[in-house]
Amino acid sequence: MQLLQDGNYLLFIVVILALILLLSLFTVFKILKNKKNIQLLEKIEPQAEVSETKIFKVKQNRKIDRKKRNLIQHDKIKKDDFTVFKNVKVLIAEDNIINQKVITSILLDSGVDARVANNGEEVLAILKYDSDFSMIFMDLHMPIIDGFETTKLIRRNPDYNNIPIIALSGDIAADDIKKMLNAGMEAHLEKPLKMDALYDTLYTYTAGQEVQQNVIKADNIVDIDSSKGLEICAGDKEFYLEILDDFLSKYSDSADVIKEYLNATDSKSADRILLDILGVAANIGANKLYKSALDLKQSLVNPSDMEYINNLKQYERSLYKACEAIKEYKVLTSA
Repeated sequence: MQLLQDGNYLLFIVVILALILLLSLFTVFKILKNKKNIQLLEKIEPQAEVSETKIFKVKQNRKIDRKKRNLIQHDKIKKDDFTVFKNVKVLIAEDNIINQKVITSILLDSGVDARVANNGEEVLAILKYDSDFSMIFMDLHMPIIDGFETTKLIRRNPDYNNIPIIALSGDIAADDIKKMLNAGMEAHLEKPLKMDALYDTLYTYTAGQEVQQNVIKADNIVDIDSSKGLEICAGDKEFYLEILDDFLSKYSDSADVIKEYLNATDSKSADRILLDILGVAANIGANKLYKSALDLKQSLVNPSDMEYINNLKQYERSLYKACEAIKEYKVLTSA
């Protein structure tokens, strides 16, 4: 009996010692783990600080090339004076039709290449395919996407964040103008538009080289050669305009249609629609579109080499520019 009691006592002692040992090992393990975490933090945190510093410096040192010219004194500006900006290319974002007519009547008659967008969504769609603008006139209170949000989105895109953006607004309070500048706009043109202010803005934010550059581009690239189209139509202007209307109604979305065919691996249908477009493009004088359609058609012979993807993007750009050129031609001929 005594032996049993002694044995139980010894077992009790062993269990207690084992528990003490386990607790000691657990404590040591926690200390070592904490020490390791502290060492890791010491290694990681300085690197994070350096990384943040580098990002900050990149943002601060980023060069946005928006050239300005100093104004020179001039007499009261007349409409004819705007001819000095001939071939300068501007984008007008304005949803009010009357305001559109006021500004375009001044600029288009002077030879300025002025494109019009009715809202911020259209502005971004235009810039996606054509960002070669000297300036954007931005109405602030447009539907779908307003001028403030559109400007912020433009400023975030390195493909065209260098374009000067001029606010068009009747808001003249200091806080309103501050908000425009904070959004990324360069200056403010008050509505109703004053001819002198428009002239001064164009002069300030065009570097004087756009005219020559755009003339060269106009000579090299013809989106719609109306003289060629009229020649094919035997000089019948009404017939030519009818063909242009047919093209817009049937083929303005042809890039999307071709994409759908290709996604469905139906290259034969894509080839057929491109064959139709080649004939129509030649008849209306859409030279650049004709070339893009031909390149895309030829690349579909062997779609496995993926060259058709780049050609499809080029076709999409050419189609957009051809449609815009047709719309402009119709406006000019109806005036």
